[in-house]
Amino acid sequence: MRILVQESPFDFAAEAEAFAKGRADLGAVVTFTGQVRDSGGLARMEIEHYPGMTEKALRGIAEEARSRWSLGEVLVIHRHGRLLPGERIMMVATAARHRRDAFEAAEFLMDYLKSRAPFWKKEHFAEGAAWVEAKDEDEDALTRW
Repeated sequence: MRILVQESPFDFAAEAEAFAKGRADLGAVVTFTGQVRDSGGLARMEIEHYPGMTEKALRGIAEEARSRWSLGEVLVIHRHGRLLPGERIMMVATAARHRRDAFEAAEFLMDYLKSRAPFWKKEHFAEGAAWVEAKDEDEDALTRW
């Protein structure tokens, strides 16, 4: 299991390639990457977090995913700092013997990252900035787990 919270960009292809390399016992690998979406004139997004606390929270949810699904590997990468529209913000990868476990665990992790992970996002536009508020649909997505 790898949990990375970093300011620097990551190479999605390299991370995906290295993720399950040498694990012939795993038949399913699911990857997802999210990027900063330009929601109508977005100049940049700033993401804040508390070092130590964030990694602990992400490790805890990744361990929960491993206990709920039969996973061989888990990877979570989440960036912080200043990000521009189109830049990668996060990556989740899960690997399991069977696809259902890999897909469901990846969705579970993504839903958690979107709604509960301890990151604070501020969007900057030409006319000002605003903190991103939680959306009901993101919270509702967690209820299925």
